[in-house]
Amino acid sequence: MSKIIRVLFMVVVSMAITIVLITIASIGDNHETSLPKSLVVKPFPKRVSRFLAENKNPRAAADHCKKDDEICYILEGKNSTCCNNKCMDLSDDKHNCGACKNKCKFTSSCCGGECVNLAYDKRHCGSCGNKCMPGGYCIYGLCNYA
Repeated sequence: MSKIIRVLFMVVVSMAITIVLITIASIGDNHETSLPKSLVVKPFPKRVSRFLAENKNPRAAADHCKKDDEICYILEGKNSTCCNNKCMDLSDDKHNCGACKNKCKFTSSCCGGECVNLAYDKRHCGSCGNKCMPGGYCIYGLCNYA
């Protein structure tokens, strides 16, 4: 019995959709009636190649430091160093933490050139530099006190 009800329900729904579509099409054929802008279908814009639409960095050629830390110091600031021919800030870069190519683990972050776990480090609890008060400990990024 439930299968018959399901089949009848599907037939009724498909008939309702068909009636709505026929009504909209007949309104579109009538030149005297104008459709609201929300019902007007616009054609798709001409697709542009993703390579042509790509925005290139105009400074890309100038970003290469060629193992010269002075260029990085001038362009980026005092904590910047030349790593892999690019200027990197070793104090907060997770892939170059404290030294070039020194990657922090997945659960760690780079704070002041040191890989730390922000969930449990009481010197960097939840964010870099957020110290817990004396006698406190860090758990899940929140300072707790006994």
